[in-house]
Amino acid sequence: MSLVPHASAAPRRFLNPRDGLWHTQITQGEAYVSAADDEVLTTVLGSCVAACIRDPLRRIGGMNHFLLPDGDGRSGGAMRYGVYAMECLINALLSRGAARERLEAKLFGGANVLAALSGVGWRNAEFAERFLEQEGIRVVGGDLRGTSPRRIQFWPTSGRARQLAIVADVKQLLRKEMNEAVAVLGARKEENDLELF
Repeated sequence: MSLVPHASAAPRRFLNPRDGLWHTQITQGEAYVSAADDEVLTTVLGSCVAACIRDPLRRIGGMNHFLLPDGDGRSGGAMRYGVYAMECLINALLSRGAARERLEAKLFGGANVLAALSGVGWRNAEFAERFLEQEGIRVVGGDLRGTSPRRIQFWPTSGRARQLAIVADVKQLLRKEMNEAVAVLGARKEENDLELF
């Protein structure tokens, strides 16, 4: 198990007494790679997207979680952007022995949960699909778009993924995601003097 370099902070990890597995929580701006059979990677998504990518032969996989499709990361938040988060996750897998031609992905998130974000969720989903197609990485599953937030669990060695509906704390998740996106987009607007909304 290892945090991908340049992620914002070490992920939260705990031993779940219900299933006896280590659960590692991936949040915005993080990417994580593991080859441990007893580990599950989890995240909660609204408009953000998480890519779960693995090499089935090497039994190694990882997850990232990004807020916006692209940006330059000049303010130090490069992992919030899809292009950087995808490259970091793929490069981390390759550096641990995965082969590009064997990589397969599952994509989750990209929901349009808040009108104020002007379709950023769907733009994230489109970016992720296009990026993987250009990289020649097969998408073998997942769930993108829609209007509801979701909790994702991914077993990196087997490739199993599970999506759970979120019924509690949705407002808190959405408020956090919107505040992050508005702050980033607002900073980019000031830099470029462009109208974003």
